[in-house]
Parts: sequence; structure tokens; C-alpha cells
Amino acid sequence: DGEWTVRQVSAAAATKSYTCPGCRQEIPPGTAHVVAWRSDHLLGADAAIEDRRHWHSGCWRARGHRR
Repeated sequence: DGEWTVRQVSAAAATKSYTCPGCRQEIPPGTAHVVAWRSDHLLGADAAIEDRRHWHSGCWRARGHRR
């Protein structure tokens, strides 16, 4: 799975809509969630930040169990 940097986003700080890559459903504004990016990105830290993704917290926890 690699090395990941994960940050919690509070409901108050969640001001935009995102699509969760785990379930492909919307994370609406006002929903607490996580943002994650690879710590071991081949192209370096700047590329990793650009590739960050917003996940539902439950989807992030379950990502290793998906097929």
C-alpha cells in the first residue's frame, strides 16, 4: 500500500465538495473526512501533494479490503 500522509479534515473546515476514490460518492461540504497523499511518491513531495485525494473516513479505513 505504500507510505501515506493522512490529515483529518473537520466538518467546519470542509468547505468544498469532493469525490471519494474509495466509493466514488460525493463528500459534500460540511462532512468530516480525510485527505491522503503518498509519502513515497516517485516524483517527489510536490507531485504527491498535487495527487492528494479526499476520502470518506470509513472508505479510507476499508481501502485495504476492497477488490
